[in-house]
Amino acid sequence: MYQTDMYEGMLAETVTIHGANGDVINAYFARPLGPGPFPGMVVIHHMPGWDEWYREATRKFAHHGYAAISPNLYYRAGHGTPEDVAARVRAEGGVPDDQAVGDIEGAMKFLRSLPYINGKVGVFGTCSGGRHAYLAACRTQGFDAAVDCWGGRVVMSPEELTPKQPVAPIDYTPNLSCPLLGLFGEEDRNPTPEQVARHEEELKKYNKVYEFHMYPGAGHGFFYYDRPNYRQAQAVDGWKKIFAFLEKYLSTPTSSA
Repeated sequence: MYQTDMYEGMLAETVTIHGANGDVINAYFARPLGPGPFPGMVVIHHMPGWDEWYREATRKFAHHGYAAISPNLYYRAGHGTPEDVAARVRAEGGVPDDQAVGDIEGAMKFLRSLPYINGKVGVFGTCSGGRHAYLAACRTQGFDAAVDCWGGRVVMSPEELTPKQPVAPIDYTPNLSCPLLGLFGEEDRNPTPEQVARHEEELKKYNKVYEFHMYPGAGHGFFYYDRPNYRQAQAVDGWKKIFAFLEKYLSTPTSSA
């Protein structure tokens, strides 16, 4: 808990990491100053791109005591403004799921290689990043908590499957390796409340540890303060739920004397 006489400091910079297939990609990394130990967070950007909101979110996690890294999943599409790069990726049908999972796993391994990590790493994403967070939590080992904020296309019809997205993420639910927090809006159309309910049924079926919260009066992307879909009350509550959830599963237990 923050006290006004506490020292605060942060390091934030662009780094390179090894992603899928050993490819070198760039990432944005932020951590508190000091010896730690700190829990780690992989912060997965959305379809609008590896943009300013995600650099801010990475620093937000660092501000709250996490060593946080946001890999650029669009690195291979070239460089330019986040909007231009995202447009190229969207025109190509997104990044392949296997590649995204490999990049996320690489970010997780980067965090685990650091001497000041407390041994626990979570994964967070919104929109397509929420979908990728769920995929990574199901398809890799090493995450201790996952946060999916309104990730669409977790539930997919056979007609929606593509060579880049050949398996619906919900079909990997038996392999979910850590507790899951999901935040959703009642007015969202991707995912719809019905799709969220279908996802919840599958989590219950396999006895997974999860918390889902559905917000009235909110649609897709209600955290994004720079967009018309921002919903202040729901966003503030959502962030509180995220940090309470992560504290529960990623904090270092205090030893009793």
